[in-house]
Amino acid sequence: MPRPYVILSVAVSIDGYIDDTIPERLYLSNEADFDRVDQVRAESDAILIGAETVRHDNPRLIIKSERRLAARVAAGKPAHLQKVVVTASGDLDPAARFWHHGVEDRRPIVYTTDVGAEKLRDRLGELATVVSLGAAVEFGALLDDLGDRGIGQLMIEGGTSIHTAVLAAGLADELHLAVAPLLVGQADAPRFVNPAEFPGGSRRRMQLTDVTRIGDIALLRYLPKNDSDD
Repeated sequence: MPRPYVILSVAVSIDGYIDDTIPERLYLSNEADFDRVDQVRAESDAILIGAETVRHDNPRLIIKSERRLAARVAAGKPAHLQKVVVTASGDLDPAARFWHHGVEDRRPIVYTTDVGAEKLRDRLGELATVVSLGAAVEFGALLDDLGDRGIGQLMIEGGTSIHTAVLAAGLADELHLAVAPLLVGQADAPRFVNPAEFPGGSRRRMQLTDVTRIGDIALLRYLPKNDSDD
């Protein structure tokens, strides 16, 4: 089966941060942009985040609109997305909201290592399907497995290490970058991506396909696999 079509979705400050260092979560998007994200979720088959996002944000990671849930069911799809989380260590809390919301149709999938899998099968039990990818998490193998499970479109919502790995491996088909009118300016705050060797290096320009104003948010849509004509 083909690999899923991969959409990376992220909100960043003007200076490239996805959060600050204050314990309370920093909301970069506005309500209209959150609704746009909900629509992209509804158009996808699965949604993926990293373990650090589960630990830090404790998200439910669901489609919030009842209308969109009903439309998915009417189209013959599961109401809720297939939820996916990636962890090398297996350090995930079974009490996290991720496991207990939007899972009526199917259990979340955890992609991990051989070491992480031993820990998680005991820790999570029936809460999740645990898939070991071997000694390390390899995202190409992860996408192959999701394709075999019938996932056609995968939305990835972070965090930093996940976005970095997917972009460095050249596996993203679209990048949705919502830029918020904020400056974080904290050196130890998490950024969109970490330093890495990205395909084509610093001289390669992605293709920009759309710029949309959403209130005070600027949404930029890029095709990372395509070069700009400029």
